[in-house]
Amino acid sequence: MRQKYSISQEGAANDLTIKEYAIVDKELRHSTWMLVEDSYALMYQEKYAGKVIETAISKGMNVLITTLRTDNLFPIEPFASKIAETVVALYDSNEDRTVDVFFDDIDAYVVS
Repeated sequence: MRQKYSISQEGAANDLTIKEYAIVDKELRHSTWMLVEDSYALMYQEKYAGKVIETAISKGMNVLITTLRTDNLFPIEPFASKIAETVVALYDSNEDRTVDVFFDDIDAYVVS
């Protein structure tokens, strides 16, 4: 499955929003870089208080990943790490912005 996570930090409280999108059309065969916004369907949205995220960042990546994961938003480990790295980068900047992170499950498989 191909997924997109739209990660936004905004407002005076530095609140965080993560929106999880996925490709639900089984017939769509385009490369990920060729996909357009309409190719994705919103699966779930999670909001976090800025103070909670800032505290988790100060305690390290493992705590941040645990904080970001919820019952409804639970990306696999390599994806969770990349999302956490993106959150840290957002909080290191001093401006409101949104970053999109793209994943393709096929890239997560290791053939042994």
